[in-house]
Amino acid sequence: MEAKKVADSRTIMTEMIMPNDTNPLGNLMGGNLMRWMDIAAGICAGKHCERHVVTASVDHVSFQKPIHLGDVITIETVVTRAFNSSVEVYVEVFSADIKGKNNRLCNSAYFTFVAVDEASKRPVKIPPVLPLSADEQQQFESALRRREVRLILSKRMKPEEAKHLKELFGAS
Repeated sequence: MEAKKVADSRTIMTEMIMPNDTNPLGNLMGGNLMRWMDIAAGICAGKHCERHVVTASVDHVSFQKPIHLGDVITIETVVTRAFNSSVEVYVEVFSADIKGKNNRLCNSAYFTFVAVDEASKRPVKIPPVLPLSADEQQQFESALRRREVRLILSKRMKPEEAKHLKELFGAS
């Protein structure tokens, strides 16, 4: 299976924050944002895998800055690494006013998706990722540690089996 460039599946989605998207303080509700992030990340993962994908996990959703009524958000997603049948997608959310001013990073998260066969709904092998830039390479390499943390937290891996985390902390 031939490796695919990160740029091949990059996905950008834009939404305007309307009154029904906000809480009583006039800020975007986190659940609405997570839904849009999941949609954009799922499209990105589907492009990379050339398959239907299902959300397997969401790591470290960081709500750094509030997003206000009337703001326009841009959700940018890239595949960071592919494993056997799963793919990790990094999501960043930027917010700006309608004029494009006051652009700021507001949220980020890592989503993991599993590619499935349309008929059997069973996981299928997916293409590897070909990182080209220094940033893509850094995300690619650190994905192994994030994966181990996910597996430990879901009790599918014992901490002592986490080879890449041990290397990070200098444990033998």
